[in-house]
Amino acid sequence: MNVILLFGPQAVGKMTVGQELENQLGYRLLHNHMTIDLLVPFFGFSDEMWRLSTLFREEIYRSVAKTNLPGFIFTFVWDFSSNEDWETVDRMCAIFKEQDIPVYFVELQAGVDTRLKRNVTENRLEHKPTKRNISFSEADLLRTMETSRLQSKEGEIKETNYLRIQTDDLLASKTAERIVQYFGLEDN
Repeated sequence: MNVILLFGPQAVGKMTVGQELENQLGYRLLHNHMTIDLLVPFFGFSDEMWRLSTLFREEIYRSVAKTNLPGFIFTFVWDFSSNEDWETVDRMCAIFKEQDIPVYFVELQAGVDTRLKRNVTENRLEHKPTKRNISFSEADLLRTMETSRLQSKEGEIKETNYLRIQTDDLLASKTAERIVQYFGLEDN
C-alpha cells in the first residue's frame, strides 16, 4: 500500500487531483470534505465538528492501514502556522509508517484567481455541499489568505517523498500523471 497526502489551500484542486489519481492507480480517496460535510449539519463549523472530523479521519486511517488496498489518498488544508495541524499530520503519518506504509507528500499551489475560478466548478460543488454557499466559501478562501499560512516555506517539509506542483496551468489529469511519474507509482 501507498498513501498520498495531497495538501494545499482551498480550491487548489486537491479533490480533483485525488479523483484522477484514484482513476489512474486504483487507490481510494478520502477527501477532507467527506468528514466535514457529514458533520456540519449537526455542529456547524464549530470546535466540536473539527474534533469529530479529526477523530473520524484517524479511525479511518487506522482501519485503512490494516487493509490490502493498493493505496489511499487523503486531502488536507494544512495551516503551517498551526502546531495543531503539524501534530495532526504527524499522527496521520505515524499510523501508516508504523505499518511500514510509505506516505507521499504532494503540495499543490495555484494563484488566487485560479482558486476563485475553481471554487465554483461543477465537480467541487457536486462533491462538497458546504461549498455551495458561494459567498461564504469565497469569503473564507480570501480570509484565510490573511489569517493562515497555507503554503509551506522552501525546505520546510523534510519528508523524502515530497513534491510541490504549481497547478495554475495544469489539468488535474496532468497533475496526477506528474505525481505518478515523479514517485514511480505506476510500478507499484
